[in-house]
Amino acid sequence: MITTQLIINLLLILTVAWILGSLFSRFGLPVMLGELLAGVILGPPLLGLVTASPSLELMAEMGIFFVMFYTGMEMDARELLEHIWPSMAVAVGGFVVPFVLGYFVTRMFGGTVFQALFVGMGISVTAIAVQSIVLNSMRINKTSIGHIIIGAAIIDDILSLIALSVLLGLAKTGTVIVTDLGWIILKVIAFFGLTIILGHFVIPRFTKHLHDREGKGFTFAFATALVMAYFAELAGLHLIIGAFLAGQFVRKEIMDESIYLAIKDRFYGIAYGFLVPIFFVSLSFHLHFEMNVSFMLFTLALIFVAVASKLVGSGLGAALFRRNFWDSVVVGFGMNGRGAVEMVIAVVVINLSNELMKANTISEPLLTETQFSALILMAFITTLMAPLTLKWAAMRACQADEKATFCQLWENSLQEEKL
Repeated sequence: MITTQLIINLLLILTVAWILGSLFSRFGLPVMLGELLAGVILGPPLLGLVTASPSLELMAEMGIFFVMFYTGMEMDARELLEHIWPSMAVAVGGFVVPFVLGYFVTRMFGGTVFQALFVGMGISVTAIAVQSIVLNSMRINKTSIGHIIIGAAIIDDILSLIALSVLLGLAKTGTVIVTDLGWIILKVIAFFGLTIILGHFVIPRFTKHLHDREGKGFTFAFATALVMAYFAELAGLHLIIGAFLAGQFVRKEIMDESIYLAIKDRFYGIAYGFLVPIFFVSLSFHLHFEMNVSFMLFTLALIFVAVASKLVGSGLGAALFRRNFWDSVVVGFGMNGRGAVEMVIAVVVINLSNELMKANTISEPLLTETQFSALILMAFITTLMAPLTLKWAAMRACQADEKATFCQLWENSLQEEKL
């Protein structure tokens, strides 16, 4: 429902995010950093002028939904399939190494086995939406490295789903429920099987006859994205994976190019001009600090391990497929952004923990408030670092190989910004 307060909140968010985003851009810094800072200033961490609400959360979710559809339209499905094995290696390395190190760090700071397992899983996640925004801004999304990172982020999401199911089963019953795990894997396989059928046999029958009168092409694209998002949710995956795959279906090879460009332009404008600033501003609302030494030390250790382990694990995965050092660093930093996913996982774990504590099934919480706050702060800091570290790594990679495809595309994007 549109209320006076919602209008004021949107006006504040969009105005401050636009001003700070433009200021950061003038100094050669990513716009999203200004939007994150706008959230810190406007939200609970500082002034408290704007707080989280169901309406803002919905718009933030729609922001990453539109971004992922747009990213799907931009990327070549054949390229994604061609790089499936390097993506797999990057995803596994970028999931396992942070999981293991996160576990040991939490144990070192006095966490229980279950707490260490859930924290380890929390720092293993890669936020595909955040990475898509960063990659799009630098035009890396259209290169082989971009396809590897996005493919790995999708696989990472599937690994997170399986790991969460296993850990929740262990917490509830003390054992891994094989049937539940098998059912999850079966649903994921069925989802991607359905995706292939729809993408290759059903959607093209409609796109050939699309027109853009009264925005009907956009309506069809949006409806396709919603259908795929629904199927992704049924499979236990995040709805944004469905939106991304729907964007892969609506591509210029199977429809009139003018309609394709009109649809792409509308998704880009609505996403980056309206909804994405709300997404980044709302991320800052979840920040929470505890002014004690143990919390600060644990949080710093967690942030260091989260960044270093993703860099090493994902980078080694890329190196296994003969990527040079700086390409591997770009991939490693490209997998390092987090976002709202850790918050969702942490809330699910805390809710289950409260249920089990009330039933006297467990004597210690599955995740303490301190650990929850550290995870949220880690997610914010790594999101803040993602564009800066990726830009630095890309600059070093381009110094080593000026003819690399993504270097040329990035140079073009910088020239466009100057214009």
